[in-house]
Amino acid sequence: MKKLLFFIFSAFLFASCSGEKTITVTNPTGVDRVGEMVEVKASDLGICCKASTYILTDEAGEEIAYQLVYNGKEKPQSLIFQASVSANSTSVYVLSSGKPAKVKAKTFARYVPERKDDFAWENDLAAYRVYGPALAKENPSNGVDLWLKRSDDLIVDEFYHDELNHGLSYHVDHGKGLDCYKVGHTLGAGGIAPYADGVLYVGDHYTTQKTLDNGPLRSTFVLTYDSVKVGNDYYNQTITISIDAGTLLNKALVSYSGKAADIELAAGIYLHPEKGNLQVNVENGIAAYAENAVSDAGIPSGRNYAAAYVPEKVNDAVEQDLHALLLTNYSTGNEFTYYFGGGWSKWGFPADEDWFNAVNTFAANKKNPLQVNVK
Repeated sequence: MKKLLFFIFSAFLFASCSGEKTITVTNPTGVDRVGEMVEVKASDLGICCKASTYILTDEAGEEIAYQLVYNGKEKPQSLIFQASVSANSTSVYVLSSGKPAKVKAKTFARYVPERKDDFAWENDLAAYRVYGPALAKENPSNGVDLWLKRSDDLIVDEFYHDELNHGLSYHVDHGKGLDCYKVGHTLGAGGIAPYADGVLYVGDHYTTQKTLDNGPLRSTFVLTYDSVKVGNDYYNQTITISIDAGTLLNKALVSYSGKAADIELAAGIYLHPEKGNLQVNVENGIAAYAENAVSDAGIPSGRNYAAAYVPEKVNDAVEQDLHALLLTNYSTGNEFTYYFGGGWSKWGFPADEDWFNAVNTFAANKKNPLQVNVK
C-alpha cells in the first residue's frame, strides 16, 4: 500500500512539475523590444522540482535560452529569458519538459581574493568591479569601476589571470577591452551615497559579499558596507546588484539601517577633471555621461560612457565635487531601487548620442514593461 501511495504521489508530482505552459509576452509600446529580459514566477509555471529540466521554444519552435533564478534560495524563484516583441504586438513562448541545449554564459560575477578582495562582474556589454577589505589602506571608495569590453566573451577571469600570472596589464587593450576608468575616492560609474547638508558622504570598501545567482543570463550578489558615516551618525548599507544579459544598466536594491531618520540618497557619476559630455533629465531621473577613454599608456581609446537612472521621483540634480548627482528622498529601513552602468564607443555605441539614446530608451522601457501572461 505504501509503495502504491508513493507511486501515485510521484506521478502527481511529475505531472504537476512538467505540464506544458504558454507564456504570452505583450509589448504595450510603439517601439520594437528586442532581446529584453522577461521574468516569470516559478510558481506560475509550476516549476517545483529543482532536478526537473525544461525546454523553452518560440512561435517558430526554435529553442530559447533561459535561466532558473534562485535568489540564494534552495528552490527556483523565477524563470528568465530574453524576449523579442514587435511594437504593439505579442510573442508566444512555450515551456515544456525536456533536456535543454547548453546555454552560453553572458553574465558572470565573483569575489576575487587574489586581487585584494575585488568583487567583479560583467555581461556581454561591459564589466565592473568594486573594492574590498584588503584594499583598506589605499583609501578605496564604494564607487564602481568600469571595465570597457569589445567582446561578448566573458573577460573578467581572463583579465585577472593574464595580469596576475603573465604581467599582461588589463589597463592596456589587448583586443577585448581594458580598464582605463579612474575611480579614486568617488562614486565612479554609478555608485550611491547618502547626501546631507550639502555634503556627499562617499563610502569606503565593502565589508562582506555573497553571490546569489551566477549566470548564464543573470548574476546577482549582495554587498554590505558597515559604518557609513553621515554627519555625526553611522549607518549600515546593504546593496543587491543584478546584471542581465543584453541589458544596458545594472539593477541595484539599496537599504540603510541605523538612526531612524529620513535622509537623501545621491546616485552619481564621477566627472573626471577633463569634463566630457553630460546630459541630465531630472523629470526622467537620468544622468548620462560621455568622455574620452585614454589607456594608462596614454593611448586614446575612443569614448567611454556612464549613466545612472532613478525610477523614483528625483528632487534635484546637482554637479558637486566633480560628480553629477541625482538626489532622492529616502527613509531608513526601506529598499531603494536605481540603475547604473557604462559602455564604450568601440562596442555598440559609436557616438555619444547613441549612448544617450540607449539610456533614454532603457528608462522608457522600465516605465512601460513588457506584460507577461501564463496559461
